[in-house]
Amino acid sequence: MKAQVLLPKVFNFPFTYNSKNESKIGNLVEVPFGSKSEIGVIWKNNFLEPKDIKIKDIAKKTEYSIDIKLINFIEWFSSYNMVPIGLVLKMVIGGTNKYIKIKDKIIEVKKTKKKSFKLNAEQVEALKFLEKVNGKFDVSVLQGTTGSGKTLVYFERIKKIIEKKEQALVLLPEIFLTNDFKSRFEDFFGFEPAIWHSKITPKQKRIIWKGIMNNKIRILVGARSALLLPFKKLGIIIVDEEHDTSYKQDEGVIYNARDMAISRANFEKIPIHLVSSVPSIETFNNIQLKKYRHIKIVKRFNDYPLPETKIINLNLSKIKNKFIDQETVNLVNNFLNNGEQVLFFLNRRGFAPYLICKKCGNKQTCPNCSLYLTFHKLKNKAICHHCSYEKKIKTKCKLNGDCEFVMYGPGVEKIYDEVKELFPNKKTSIFSSDYLSTKEKTKNLFKAINEKKIDILVGTQMISKGFNFPKLNCIVVIDADFSGRGYDLRTTEKNIQLYHQLSGRAGRFSSKSLIIYQTLTPNDLTLNELIKNKSEDLLKNELLLREKNKLPPYKRLIAIIISSKNRSSSLQGAREIKSRLKQINDLEILGPVDSPLLKIKKNFRSRLLIRFNNQSLMQKKITNVLNGLKISSKIKLTVDVDPINFA
Repeated sequence: MKAQVLLPKVFNFPFTYNSKNESKIGNLVEVPFGSKSEIGVIWKNNFLEPKDIKIKDIAKKTEYSIDIKLINFIEWFSSYNMVPIGLVLKMVIGGTNKYIKIKDKIIEVKKTKKKSFKLNAEQVEALKFLEKVNGKFDVSVLQGTTGSGKTLVYFERIKKIIEKKEQALVLLPEIFLTNDFKSRFEDFFGFEPAIWHSKITPKQKRIIWKGIMNNKIRILVGARSALLLPFKKLGIIIVDEEHDTSYKQDEGVIYNARDMAISRANFEKIPIHLVSSVPSIETFNNIQLKKYRHIKIVKRFNDYPLPETKIINLNLSKIKNKFIDQETVNLVNNFLNNGEQVLFFLNRRGFAPYLICKKCGNKQTCPNCSLYLTFHKLKNKAICHHCSYEKKIKTKCKLNGDCEFVMYGPGVEKIYDEVKELFPNKKTSIFSSDYLSTKEKTKNLFKAINEKKIDILVGTQMISKGFNFPKLNCIVVIDADFSGRGYDLRTTEKNIQLYHQLSGRAGRFSSKSLIIYQTLTPNDLTLNELIKNKSEDLLKNELLLREKNKLPPYKRLIAIIISSKNRSSSLQGAREIKSRLKQINDLEILGPVDSPLLKIKKNFRSRLLIRFNNQSLMQKKITNVLNGLKISSKIKLTVDVDPINFA
């Protein structure tokens, strides 16, 4: 008896083997492949068998299997995102050779002290609304003001799912969120959650993978890749902070984990809850169209009000070479004198984003990418945030001696220095990925914040995401800039979400809190509507603009990035691909153009943008054309379905 076996490799088809024993679709089996043995999955028999090739035998069947619902989802995922089906399988079964061959002790779930929680009337209503649909596919959106207790509502929802011996998956946009989330989880459930993300050890991955496979692990908290784990009895999916663009994976297998989570829930025939304070534009549109059910929690915990707002016009500022206005300093002192914490927010890592020699005008740029280097005081080096290239800033000047670099623009480290100068008696700390490189550092910082051992935080965008700091009652936005950089169609949407999230970090346990916006554009419409808490009006207006400009969610986009060591090769390759794609009816092909970030990691990049109607699934036709191309080995092709970034 012959069987098709899909291997977790860069193939778009399974291989044919002889099966001496009865094997069902979904069984994990060990097969010879080349000089090695591999673990693969018995696949559907709907592929052509090879002729005149000696067919090898399946070596052995393992105790593990994945079900047909997951197999169907893998096939759909591969087709939709235009990636080889074998690579999708790799995300599902990972390093299965090691998972199966190494025996690990199943770690007992660590019990912790449970706290009691009581839902308020709004939370009870929201829970009842979510519980209306069980045992079938349903998308519902739980929207709530920051600090309103959305997490508590879906924890209650999960509790009832796992009581039925089903599994729950909670997706979070960033692995940094898992530490803070973990302590809230333990307080509620009385045990530690299983946590899955790229930084966990191979041993932890093996234990979790097996626990998920045999339904021993009931709740999994994870980043994007957790979505593709082989759950045995998945009962619900929660996508927290569903608007967050971190759900989009833009390297390797490119996909949007939020959208794929909705599809997986559909294949599994289970409910999915999207949770946010300000939904993504796609989710907002689906709420308007009544495709998604929607409930809102308006009041914050214990009825604490949202922060008051203050706009400071930097055009009127008299201070030279400083980034914090005197009026800001006076307002901040009021909070510090009351023993409260303050956050200075700036979404730029490092010390200074531009280094220019005042003698010869030399700019410190990356040799691999068309980007300026950012000076990082922590390392005393200039660093590229795209390829991680770093160098000492000592450079020979074209005129004489060494370059004398002037540092333009503030990074979070420069603001930190200025804050220490302005408030010398206060304990100040930086909240940025460069400073929280290890689990231990993150844990220690959280402990210090919660124990009120830190008075002032200086943080990047990372701090806006779901953290809960009880004594934080004043936030200063150093540079409230709503202009975007010209190549991001989501600038307005991202700003609405970022600043709404950010303001929600303040005053979660206080009746008086303040967010200060320092800006060069005090009359900006988005800023002024945000202050009035009119994010819904802003999203409606954004939808009108998207419809007028034929952009998502009214049209679909697929980006094709053609990269090469030679700029003319990438453009020529793009032109050839465009001429072949023109064979397909009902496609609009824009470009080719140079990418705004022309060079990354020594490769020049050209872009094509394919636009088509929302109802059409064009991926198969486009895949067939691309597979039929004879592409030069000097060119690399990257396909991004539903792109978020146009850099």
